[in-house]
Amino acid sequence: MESFTYILRCADGSLYTGWTNDLAKRLTAHNAGRGAKYTRARRPVALVYWERFPTKQAAMSREWAIKQLSRQEKLALIRSQGGGGQLP
Repeated sequence: MESFTYILRCADGSLYTGWTNDLAKRLTAHNAGRGAKYTRARRPVALVYWERFPTKQAAMSREWAIKQLSRQEKLALIRSQGGGGQLP
């Protein structure tokens, strides 16, 4: 099953990284307050980066790798995709 790793920009300017197998549904959940605890108090959130993977394991591995990056490295990753906010 296809999965995604994504980065959200929260209303307070912070970045949140996660993974899902349904990007549109997950983004809706985050903005409805049903996503991660971290994003509930930081709504609205905007999708600023995503990557597609063939497996859940690959998406989870990439999520972990992105979470190890500094904020500046994450911002550079976002810029490399040109903002990447369009849903696939």
